[in-house]
Amino acid sequence: MDRAQVEPADRPLHVPVLVDAAIGMLRPRAGGRYLDGTLGLGGHAEALLEIEGTEVCGLDRDPEALARARERLGRYGGRFHCSRGRFGEFAAALAELGWNKVDGALLDIGVSSLQLDRAERGFSHTRNGPLDMRMDAESGGPSARDWVNGKTRDELRECLATLGEEPLAGRIAKAIVEARGEGPIETTAELAAIVERCYPRQWRAKGGRHPATRTFQALRMAVNDELGELRRFLDGVLPHLPVGGRLCVITFHSLEDRLVKRTIAKWAAGCRCPRGAPRCVCSHVPEVNVLTKRPLQADVDELARNPRASSAKLRAVEKIAEARP
Repeated sequence: MDRAQVEPADRPLHVPVLVDAAIGMLRPRAGGRYLDGTLGLGGHAEALLEIEGTEVCGLDRDPEALARARERLGRYGGRFHCSRGRFGEFAAALAELGWNKVDGALLDIGVSSLQLDRAERGFSHTRNGPLDMRMDAESGGPSARDWVNGKTRDELRECLATLGEEPLAGRIAKAIVEARGEGPIETTAELAAIVERCYPRQWRAKGGRHPATRTFQALRMAVNDELGELRRFLDGVLPHLPVGGRLCVITFHSLEDRLVKRTIAKWAAGCRCPRGAPRCVCSHVPEVNVLTKRPLQADVDELARNPRASSAKLRAVEKIAEARP
């Protein structure tokens, strides 16, 4: 089956990012068990299940994505397991299956077409809808509307500057507070217009993307605690891989990639004694072999099929030793 054509015409087209590179790095074996912590519509999981006898545990916090993935992957029967939850909670999902270890794990830390292309989900500044951005709206957690209308000017500025790396964070935060003084900001179009007005005309003329891109990215990351989830996953994943097990992480944001890069460097390091110590007393050994000295990115052919892959970066490691107490 052509994975690029699995979605019916009336549904958002789902093109999994860097799927061939990820499968090449994971090197799945027949009969192996694998974790897809960001199941989405199931593109990466399907590629894993195409290997004879593999089993996949897929997690996603979005109930609609889970329903679509179940429909898509139902033909694999008992080899496919899925659970609703955040990928930082993967250990509980594995425990429910009785899996202590998995042969490989994969994360794709991106927003899916299902979320971006649905105006009512409130993720996109190009499609007018309610200001939501929650990947699991049924959880009842704070939405982007709550953030925009409830946070202080300083809190908004910090969010936009840190998570969005927005150079006009202070100006935008001030404009949001002034605008909501006349009534709550309810829609994506309202917020996008507020941000756009903050940019000088010459910046808007030269910019290659919409001025609200960074603001929407920052709010989405804050609403869904995306960096916190990534930290929790990375803190817990290595004990669930056997020696020889592999991990692939696909990121779309410099902060996420930096966190993954630094964590991998820590795993791959040997002695952690203070510099200048006369001898090693920590007995720490490298736990992983880094498979991607530089992150893998989409080639020209993939970018032609899926322009959203342009910012994707894949890093991969192979576990080579158990951590010492």
